[in-house]
Formats: sequence, C-alpha cells, structure tokens
Amino acid sequence: MDDQVDLRPVAARMASLVQGVRDEQLSARTPCEHYSLEELIKHVDGLSVAFTAAAEKNLGPMTSTPPGGETEPLGDDWRSRIEAQLQMMAEVWHNPAAWDGMTQAGGVELPGAMAGIIAADELVIHGWDIARASGQPFECDAGALGAATQFVEEMSEPGQSRDGLFGPAVPVPDDATALERVIALSGRDPRWRAS
Repeated sequence: MDDQVDLRPVAARMASLVQGVRDEQLSARTPCEHYSLEELIKHVDGLSVAFTAAAEKNLGPMTSTPPGGETEPLGDDWRSRIEAQLQMMAEVWHNPAAWDGMTQAGGVELPGAMAGIIAADELVIHGWDIARASGQPFECDAGALGAATQFVEEMSEPGQSRDGLFGPAVPVPDDATALERVIALSGRDPRWRAS
C-alpha cells in the first residue's frame, strides 16, 4: 500500500464504540485473548497517545515503550479523553509528513508509512474486538480495512514472527467477507460473540 490511509473514519468509529461501552461491561471477556474489555480500552487509550507521538516524530517515553502493562485506572473522563485522543491521532496522521521518514512505536524504529499502517490495523482489529465484546455493530471503511489486511498478510508470510501480535490464523469459509478474513488472519474467530 503506497498511499497514506485516512485514519479519521476508523478512529471516529473506535471513539463511538468506546462511548458505547457501559461501565458494567468493563469486566467482560473480549476476542483479544487475555484482555478484559477494560484492559483493551486501556490499550486503545495508550496506543492513541503513542501513535500520535509517532506521527509527530516526538520520540520518547510514549514511543519507546512496548505495548502492554497499562495498569493505571481509566479515570472518570475516559470516554471523552479517549475520543479526543483518537481524533488527535487521526488528524496528525492526515498530515503527509507523518508518513515520511523514520519514527518509533512500541520501542521499535520503523518507517512512518509502516507505523501508519500499524495504527490502522490496531484501530480495525481492536475496534472489532470492542464491538464484539460490547454487543455493538462494527463497520469499517475500505482504506483502513485495506491497510489492516496488508499488515496482517505481511505478518502471516513465512519467516515473519507473529508472536505477541497475532494468534494462529482461524480458517474461514470461501464466502467470508474481507473483514472476516482479516479478523481470522489476526487469530480471532469471526463468529466470536460475547457470552
């Protein structure tokens, strides 16, 4: 994928999903194994700040730390705070300079264009996770879905390590949608439902 991806639609969808999570759902399981809904929302909270810093080439503690271990409480204003952070992240990635040169995310130095694709992947895959866990519908724009598909397919090629990123791919029928296929390639069962 040579074109920059407009993250604004998928970030807005993620913000809407976060807004739709009820407090009593925070302890719910998610398709993202080992994460409760609250832990997954904390991850989205952190990645929205980290990928904003990566786009701005503001390298430091937010970009040098591997993801995970988000232990701080969400706080009272988590819905509005995460919505604002997602909007900011999408806006800074709308600047072509974000896609140029090198940056850092999760403690890894990488090209800006790859970081933008990973940001799209995070929003698509975890947006689907949050939607499924909270019983909300998930729609995804073609640009973000294409970027997520590119990233997951590249990470599924022989010789690539999926460890810590994705579980084993889940088989899907021939008539699976593009979203179902990328979800399955990420190691999630597209038929997963909250129990």
